[in-house]
Amino acid sequence: MFRMLAVALMSLALAGPAAAQSGGEIKVLIGLDPSDSEGLLVNGTALAATLGNAAGRPVKVTKSDDLGNAMRATRTGEYDVFIAPAHVAASAMAHGYELIGSTSRDEAYAFVARSDAKSPGDLKGGKIYLTQQDSVVAYVAREMLNASGQSLKMFENVMYRKTSGAGLFALGSGIVDATVAKRGEADQWLKQNPGKGVVLLTSKPVPGGVSVAVRQSLGEPARSKLIAWFVAPGAVMPGIGRVSNEPDGTSYKYVAALGHFTPAQLPGATRVGAKEVDELLQRGVTFVDVRTEKEFKERRVKGAVLIPYVEKSLKDVAFDPAADTFAGLDKLDPAKPVIFACNGAECWKSYKASKVAVAKGFKNVYWFRGGLPEWVSQGLAVEQGT
Repeated sequence: MFRMLAVALMSLALAGPAAAQSGGEIKVLIGLDPSDSEGLLVNGTALAATLGNAAGRPVKVTKSDDLGNAMRATRTGEYDVFIAPAHVAASAMAHGYELIGSTSRDEAYAFVARSDAKSPGDLKGGKIYLTQQDSVVAYVAREMLNASGQSLKMFENVMYRKTSGAGLFALGSGIVDATVAKRGEADQWLKQNPGKGVVLLTSKPVPGGVSVAVRQSLGEPARSKLIAWFVAPGAVMPGIGRVSNEPDGTSYKYVAALGHFTPAQLPGATRVGAKEVDELLQRGVTFVDVRTEKEFKERRVKGAVLIPYVEKSLKDVAFDPAADTFAGLDKLDPAKPVIFACNGAECWKSYKASKVAVAKGFKNVYWFRGGLPEWVSQGLAVEQGT
């Protein structure tokens, strides 16, 4: 339906001269990842003219290879249109922008290490090559390591560079112990360089190329005309290409959460699901809800005890517990089993609470990673109020 409407509107976008209609200048940011070949040769002047003709208003195009600044701009709303890597578009979506699509299909990334490594933990104290800290590659690297119970802090040296393909070259030359690359590129490199490396981890698919997001509050009819142009089969952004892939909410949700999901396991604690938690509760095991008091009163697992974990540290396996507050833990008996839970896999409070409890000598720590969302999805008993 959206495509049919867009194509119908395309005729309006291309009709008439490029003279500006009512409304001010439309600001466009092209966020470039210097480690990726896509967009490096983009002609900003040509693109401004093309989009201006489509929208019927003057367009100013700004190019930047500072993706950290691009991420900041999505929050401040400095631009009307973002043409940038998927994680920038995902951030824009959370701040009043509509996702139009991407220029390339989704692709996974691979964590490639020296050939003798069996797990990421074997690389502790080594070196890793990544592109700039705010690139998709760096975000994916943090997510994969966190999911495996590790952190970038395990490396003695994290080399952030801007050269495309240099990570695999550095790995093959013995300069670094690991890098992250697109899965297809990694597989090809491994085939051409047998015995030089091994894939230890693979990410979920990430939207490829660049994505386009348009401010929802951009005035009409310019907004509709721009969207229609972007999705029209014959529309090609000079030096970038065309938007050929429609939005996939699942992959962009994943991108938006990169580096924020808790690991799959927690050494010293037992990860449990809703069914196991229900059985433990029936045996009298204490269920500790580490969310805020407000959240606790709104809805909680029946029989849960509130002991808030006040979180200020980074969402990382190498977090600093001294930066957080969890004084209520002292009220519990370390010799008795306890369950910690919060708001699901994206909530780090229960992970941190469990890890702190293990460090303080608790003998039987159960970590309910799925937390309240999983409990509710299973139709188990909840309660509200004080």
